[in-house]
Amino acid sequence: MRSNCSLRSHSHSKCRGQNLIAPSTLGTIWERHVLDSAQLVRFEPFNGASWVDVGSGAGLPGLIVALLVKGPITLIEPRRLRAEFLSDVVSKLGLADRVTIECAKVERVQGKFDVITARAVAALDRLLAMTEHLSKSETVWVLPKGKNAQTELAQAQVNWHCDVRVEQSCTDPESQILVLTRVGAKK
Repeated sequence: MRSNCSLRSHSHSKCRGQNLIAPSTLGTIWERHVLDSAQLVRFEPFNGASWVDVGSGAGLPGLIVALLVKGPITLIEPRRLRAEFLSDVVSKLGLADRVTIECAKVERVQGKFDVITARAVAALDRLLAMTEHLSKSETVWVLPKGKNAQTELAQAQVNWHCDVRVEQSCTDPESQILVLTRVGAKK
């Protein structure tokens, strides 16, 4: 899927060539991207929870989550063209009243959220360091991870304490979802 900016024709030249997903995943777009994102909603701690999706890129999982939940969603995407794409899609889907786009590095974003998610952004240890300031004591991190989930978790637990649930992905037998609560840096 490439953004050809048919959503906003006057910016066509700015968006041409934006690779939003890997061409190799086009044949499995439903399972690999849509369902993979949608499965995260089952970990919402309560109806109307606030979500933040770090490194939203093509809106995965953030846009899919926004279509399925009722609470506010913040999509953080530092790349301007992708943030513009997300803004266009949010507008066209009628989600502008609940979805905010932050075109910035995650470290510069302010706010506290009930759920933090990120897909293919960074190893867990680094991701927790980048996002801890967005959490509160009850925040749930819902993080889809590939076959290295257990290794990332072990490495992160050197520097972080947390309660962990490891859930099997519904879309990939080799992938897991790390559901973290009570996250804090070790002193």
